[in-house]
Amino acid sequence: MTALHWAEGPARGHTLTVTNPFDGTPVGEVAAADAAAVALAVQRARRAAAEFRHSTPAERRALLDRLADAIAAEAEPLAQTICREVGKTIREARNEVRRAQNTLRLSGETAAFLDGEVLNCAIVAGAARRRAVITYEPVGVVGAITPFNYPLNLLCHKLGPAIAAGNAVVAKPSPKAPLAAQRLAELAAVAGFPPDLFQVVHGGADTALALAQAPIDLLSFTGGPDAGLALKRASGLVRCLMELGGNDPLFVLPDADLERAVATAVAQRTEIAGQSCAAVKKLYLHTAIADPFLERLTAAVAAVRTGDPMDEATDMGPVIDEEAAGRVVRRVADARAAGARLLLGGERRGALVAPTLIDAVSPDTELLREETFGPVIAVRRFDDIGAAIAEVNASPYGLQAGVFTNDHAAVRRFARELSVGGVMINEGPDFRAEHVPFGGIKRSGLGREGVRIAAREMSEPKVVIDEA
Repeated sequence: MTALHWAEGPARGHTLTVTNPFDGTPVGEVAAADAAAVALAVQRARRAAAEFRHSTPAERRALLDRLADAIAAEAEPLAQTICREVGKTIREARNEVRRAQNTLRLSGETAAFLDGEVLNCAIVAGAARRRAVITYEPVGVVGAITPFNYPLNLLCHKLGPAIAAGNAVVAKPSPKAPLAAQRLAELAAVAGFPPDLFQVVHGGADTALALAQAPIDLLSFTGGPDAGLALKRASGLVRCLMELGGNDPLFVLPDADLERAVATAVAQRTEIAGQSCAAVKKLYLHTAIADPFLERLTAAVAAVRTGDPMDEATDMGPVIDEEAAGRVVRRVADARAAGARLLLGGERRGALVAPTLIDAVSPDTELLREETFGPVIAVRRFDDIGAAIAEVNASPYGLQAGVFTNDHAAVRRFARELSVGGVMINEGPDFRAEHVPFGGIKRSGLGREGVRIAAREMSEPKVVIDEA
């Protein structure tokens, strides 16, 4: 069996204990599913899907709206659960709960737009006078595997479009943060979801592989590229949608609004302690503004308040566990050994990594070369836009990029030449709207999320040709 490169969950049939990454206290536990339990869940989902495929767009929208209402009614307890199991601040957790409601409501609206089209077959002389009617039908059962960093909203980004398209869902959340997903499944039952239409199974890599190898019809995965590749191989000819992370740059040009760019860089690199796939992981500063920008940036990073994520005053909590924290700090130390200049941070206390700013980082270092999940802003300086773009394009990742400039020629050049899935102008790479296509190229993924395009991806086109 192909190995997956993430932390394993418990042994089969055992319970999974979830701990608070800030203080190590237990938050809750869930029962782990073995391969037999996963197979049974998929079997049940297939029966539910066979009935639900005949539901109307109005019925699907009503289900999703009721689930959004149920989340709204339990918004604060859900936010506290996310805060405790992930370590994101309570303010960040509340925002995730808000976004999850929006994702589901937009998904419900999307159900009305899964319409087809009619094409005339007689487009050349002598062709038969026939007409093709193209419709979109549910794929069946969607297997959804989600990471720890957005345990509620990223699951809603898979669940919402799948239900809008008429499918059933079997989800496997991260073993590090499964509690919000489990509660979502319970709220779905309260909201009137048919039995077995949405199920959650828990565990680590073995459970993920069991789900990928089960008779599902589509696999939607968010996580790392190595794990994604292993799951793709395990799933065979099953269609795959994969968001596999990024190593995203933010470019700041001489004409930029520096205060706004500073605020964006800090906010998008310290959110969830830097554990967002599209966070500002590489900061490219034009030499004309690099020194004054770094002066402002240093003060802004120093002002970030770290500590207990349940404290309303805390700006940034811990990374997901001490192993992850140690990896971040080691990469910073290695970059310093290669000649980088540490301006702030670089140390940790348990899983709490200090907000870190490091200048003149070599592109050959692991800190810059790989996706670093932690609150580290790694700075590169440039004079030549073409050379900076070429350096970013040399990365095996290609998720999103941000550019601060009001130079329209530069905007067009970045938009045209950057090898990424999305370019954000006068915004950081971590910007996302729930209904807009989101995803990357190369090792950053396959296909796109965003409720409208995802619902279409989770549908099968059917063509019926008849006489015109």
